[in-house]
Amino acid sequence: MERVILVRHEDDPMDDRVTLWLRRHGVPFEVFRPYRGESLPDVDGSVLGTVVYGGKFNVFEEHLHPFLHEENRWVEACLKAETPILSICQGAQTMAHVMGAGCGPLNPEVYEWGYYAVTPTEAGRAFFPEDLRVLQAHFHGFEIPAGATRLAGSELFPNQAMQAGPNAYAFQFHAEVVEAGFRRWQNGDWAHYGKPGAQTREDQDALLPVHDPVMGAWFNGFLDRLFANVPKHEQETAAG
Repeated sequence: MERVILVRHEDDPMDDRVTLWLRRHGVPFEVFRPYRGESLPDVDGSVLGTVVYGGKFNVFEEHLHPFLHEENRWVEACLKAETPILSICQGAQTMAHVMGAGCGPLNPEVYEWGYYAVTPTEAGRAFFPEDLRVLQAHFHGFEIPAGATRLAGSELFPNQAMQAGPNAYAFQFHAEVVEAGFRRWQNGDWAHYGKPGAQTREDQDALLPVHDPVMGAWFNGFLDRLFANVPKHEQETAAG
C-alpha cells in the first residue's frame, strides 16, 4: 500500500500539522516508533514520503540507543532514493549526522524555547518569508554537511533549515506543533524555563496568538510543496 511514513519518538496525541494535512488530503500514512523496537520498512515505491519527528534522544549516542541505527538507515535510504523527506529537530540532526556533520549543544549552552525569528539565506528566500517566527524547543543544533544547502538561521542558532537533495529538508524548529501541542509542552516537567535564551511563559503566551497562525499557514504551504506529487483524496477535516 502506498503511504507516507511517520517516524515518531513519543506517544503524544497525533494532532500535529503533518498528521492533519495528511488526513485533510486523504493521504494514507503509517506510524513507526523505532524507540519501542519497531522496525522501519524498506524504502521502495510504496513509500510516498516520510517525516522524522523530534524527540529527546541525542543522535550521536547510538551506543546508548541502538534503535538510532535503524533511523540512520531509514534517512540514508530516503536520501539515496530521493524520497520526499522532512526531518524535524532530532530528525534534522539525524539527517545532518548521517551526512557526516556535527550535532549537539553550543558552548556555552543556550536554549531556544518559545517563538523565535528565522532569517532566510539567499537560497532560503524561495521557502521562507523575511518575518517568520517559529516555535522552538531545543538546545542542540546541527552543522551543515557537505552537499547540503543552508536555508535559514536564527540569532542564537545559525543553522535552522537546510535542503539536502531535491526532496529532502531538515528544520530545527517545530512548525508542525499546533497550539494544543505546545500547551502540553509548556506544562511538561522538561520545559526549559529559566535556561539561557529561553522565553518566559508570559512571553510565550503573548507571542503564540500572533505568530502561530502565520507559522501554521506557512507550514501547510510547505507541505503542499513537499508532497506536491503525492496522490490526494480531499476530505473534510479540521485545519491546523
